[in-house]
Amino acid sequence: MDEALLRSLTPGVLTALVRRGADFAAAEDAVQDALVEALRVWPADPPRDAKGWLTTVAWRKFLDAARSDSARRRREDRAGEEPAPGPAPAADDTLQLYFLCAHPSLTPSSAVALTLRAVGGLTTRQIARAYLVPEATMAQRISRAKRTVSGVRLDRPGDVATVLRVLYLVFNEGYSGDVDLAAEAIRLTRQLSAYTDHPEAAGLLALMLLHHARRAARTAPDGSLVPLAEQDRGRWDTALIAEGTGILQAALARDRLGEYQAQAAVAALHADARTAAETDWVQIVEWYDELVRLTDSPVALLNRAVAVGEADGPRAGLAALASVDDSLPRHTAVAAYLHERDGDLAGAARLYAEAARKAPNLAERNHLNRRAARLNTRLRKTGGRPD
Repeated sequence: MDEALLRSLTPGVLTALVRRGADFAAAEDAVQDALVEALRVWPADPPRDAKGWLTTVAWRKFLDAARSDSARRRREDRAGEEPAPGPAPAADDTLQLYFLCAHPSLTPSSAVALTLRAVGGLTTRQIARAYLVPEATMAQRISRAKRTVSGVRLDRPGDVATVLRVLYLVFNEGYSGDVDLAAEAIRLTRQLSAYTDHPEAAGLLALMLLHHARRAARTAPDGSLVPLAEQDRGRWDTALIAEGTGILQAALARDRLGEYQAQAAVAALHADARTAAETDWVQIVEWYDELVRLTDSPVALLNRAVAVGEADGPRAGLAALASVDDSLPRHTAVAAYLHERDGDLAGAARLYAEAARKAPNLAERNHLNRRAARLNTRLRKTGGRPD
């Protein structure tokens, strides 16, 4: 049984049911029932038209559920007679389904969960494990989201920017449990890019590919974090880098710059450097200037301060950091790094320890504590003087 095929067909089947008159929640339940039926039947009797089979079975499941519930009689009347089985159209309304799942009335966490369920074809259990929450909690979140969008019609253009933001959030969750959310986000963004020519869809795909290319080098065998400058670049995925760079160049050539293209340009400059010392920090600062202009993002300003510190020296970086909101999660860690570069080992050690206490996860906390311990050891050996 090709589960990847089933997952790729899910959004088109779901949208077909919604177009025929089913509300989103009922349609999604019917599609899930049809997927279960496919897992039971297909190994012994695979259909010639997989999507057509799923659509027909899901529609029957929907009508059966509608007939069994008296409160749904009027919707059954609107739904009409069951269409005759036959080949499903090659094109579907998957892009509209993306827009529905990223509806502005949903919270970001609910939009992400609904996208993974309806467009990604993941089960509630898989999504719950990925987010490290109880399955019942995730089921409630998805049910609330389905109820919220059930009355929304699929007849108006959606907001590509909202969809991209949801996929970006999925990618940033990375990996946990038995679902690789980074890989899932790349798969969905590839699919979205095939349905729209929006240059920022290509920009986001390029950004994901370029970041994902470095994944294997980001952690040591013991699970500890490896900073970018210390990564073994021989472990970077050159095929993903080449693909991401090519997609980015095509997007930039359209002269419709957006935040994801700017971020991808920074990632491409890192990927292009054979060693950390060869990184073109001057260009990276310029791209962060563009990103700040586009978004006015405090995080972009924070990353720009790091780049300025590399391009113009740590004191210039600290001067740039002074104008950044010090409540940002990584602000203290950046200050520690720049103070260490400037030779203030005692100040850096203190800041690393402070940053460790604020770290959002254990891996980052351990990394920052190790840096503080390393500097404190150096200070003890030199009697508190920089060596």
